[in-house]
Amino acid sequence: MLDWNDLKYLVAVARHGSTLAAGRALEVDQSTVQRRLTALERHIGRALVQRHTSGYRLTDFGTEMLEAAQQVECAVQAFEQALSVSRRNAAGAIRLTCPEPLVNRLTRSGLLDRFSAQHPGLHVEFVMSDKYIDLRAGDADVALRSGDTDDGVLVGRKVGDSLWAVYASKNYVTRHGKPSSVEELSGHPIVAFEESMAAHRASQWLRQVAPGATVVARNDSVLGLLLSVKAGVGIGPLPTALGDSEAELVRVLGPVAELSRDWRLLAMPEIRKTARVSAFFDFMVAEMEALKPVITG
Repeated sequence: MLDWNDLKYLVAVARHGSTLAAGRALEVDQSTVQRRLTALERHIGRALVQRHTSGYRLTDFGTEMLEAAQQVECAVQAFEQALSVSRRNAAGAIRLTCPEPLVNRLTRSGLLDRFSAQHPGLHVEFVMSDKYIDLRAGDADVALRSGDTDDGVLVGRKVGDSLWAVYASKNYVTRHGKPSSVEELSGHPIVAFEESMAAHRASQWLRQVAPGATVVARNDSVLGLLLSVKAGVGIGPLPTALGDSEAELVRVLGPVAELSRDWRLLAMPEIRKTARVSAFFDFMVAEMEALKPVITG
């Protein structure tokens, strides 16, 4: 019988162009990819790939079979995701992804305790990241997310406003003063995101309003920005919910209208319809007044 698992090696080689790159993508060694492809070809009785100096290419027959193999791959992924959802439904787990600084604020707010009290069979598991976790891949069930959240696939509900301002430490202001306008930002050392976060709205805004500013610290997270600003090395943009809650910090500009966005609860349509996620959505919408100081300040 055909081992359907072997088809993923064919798809990976077609996608990445070599057995080495395919192995990296599948987290196996190169020899495993070669061995499984050979076994698949032996079972079928026809060659699927040919080796060239530039890598591997599909034969005409391999190209003919590729679309069907990709459909099997998609079906397996869909099955695995459905199985994972079923297990989480049974366990009552709701995997919530949100920026790391919100985890402590949500926990201390008492919101999750009230949710557990109303729904004893359900519990929240955090998936923390300042980068967007892929809900379509099943990496989380629900996202509490601000920014450019409308991708045409996810469904959700606005639950608050995301406001950003520019902050400095009190010690920094004593030593260096503070800008009185956006135009004066270039005269101060700046704390900013690193290149992996170049698409973030705060990164784009700083490039527009202070292109000649000296960046003295780069971070890959909002928490990193916060710690750098608190250390007094420079000034930088922060969510008002975080900046205003720090006694050591001073808001020097803002809120900045260009950085304002909505906070939204988001999920895949099929996940949104499950009883556990529906209960979480309904609870958070009902608790928006209590949620506001957590996410907006």
